[in-house]
Amino acid sequence: MRIAFYAPMKPASSPVPSGDREMARNLLNALGSYHDVNVASEFVSRDGKGEHRIQRRIAERGAEIARELIIRWANTPRTKRPDAWFTYHVYHKAPDWLGPIVSTALKIPYFLAEVSHAPKQAGGAWDIGYRSAENAIKNAQGIFGLSRLDKACVLPLLDDPSRYHRLAPFTDVSAFAEAARVREKHRKRLIAAHNLPPAAPILMAVGMMREGDKLSSYRVLADALCQLRQREWSLLIVGDGPARDSVEGSFKRLPADRIRFMGSADCEQLPALYAGADLLTWPAVNEAYGMAMLEAQAAGLPVIAGKTGGVPDVVHNGETGVLCPVGNASAFAGALAGLLDTPSQLKKFSKSALTLTASENDISNAARTLDSVLRLSQETKVA
Repeated sequence: MRIAFYAPMKPASSPVPSGDREMARNLLNALGSYHDVNVASEFVSRDGKGEHRIQRRIAERGAEIARELIIRWANTPRTKRPDAWFTYHVYHKAPDWLGPIVSTALKIPYFLAEVSHAPKQAGGAWDIGYRSAENAIKNAQGIFGLSRLDKACVLPLLDDPSRYHRLAPFTDVSAFAEAARVREKHRKRLIAAHNLPPAAPILMAVGMMREGDKLSSYRVLADALCQLRQREWSLLIVGDGPARDSVEGSFKRLPADRIRFMGSADCEQLPALYAGADLLTWPAVNEAYGMAMLEAQAAGLPVIAGKTGGVPDVVHNGETGVLCPVGNASAFAGALAGLLDTPSQLKKFSKSALTLTASENDISNAARTLDSVLRLSQETKVA
């Protein structure tokens, strides 16, 4: 099948690293395992301010782009037109103004992955985007849910619950698993490169530095570590962004020689970084599910995180890591202390993380799930 792909929140080509960008890229690769996939547009529909004026302008531009695509494909041989439209990540702040219009005009099935529906947004600052997202959900032939948390609000909009399909968060685990095979080598390199105490556990935090939930997570982590000053540990922080000064300020209460700010890391660097650490520490305030936590476990790195959103879909509490009450620095510190006291538990978590991500979260599984649903839609259309 020929598939037109669209990510209204953040294009896969964005230079700014984030879990959203990585999942868009992962979906492109998974779909491309069995189908011919092309990005239909890189138009960003997100309104972060909640202004109706901005949303109307975005909607108008979206309609223009949709018409341009329809005209372009109408003048294209049928054998080269898309057979389906696939949009990733739709919600009230970043609705899909293209897919429903184009798929209706071309009479092709419309699919969505990772959607959320928040009725409390009706009539509010994002009402226009909310109505658009709701319409997209109602008209999608198939919806792939990456977080079980979103399912309860999405299902009531569907006339047939079989249109909803569970898709476990995924990545290509191969590079991470390869790094995990030589974890000790990567650990020694981290110690040498950053002058870390050889005997101290290496903690790691990976996240963009921006205002809001990410900054809140960093602050919870800093508060938790302040309660563990007397213990041995080093923290490597991987990430950058406009709130870097605020993030660094949150950790100034701690000894400077314990913290290393490493800046952003590209996709090729991350497997070795994860494999060289002992524990990923991320409070996960309002986290959707957390690509960093999934990638870390694929490299055999256990996780301690806040129990929120879709995080329990990625981190298996008591099996691949520990989940704490979200936003509670004292609870986070207590759980972290327990893990630091039991290195044998971390080793068990590491082994389980490698096994579970390989069996449940590899891109090959996602590719097969996506393919089976897409092919069924094609067969139904032909019939």
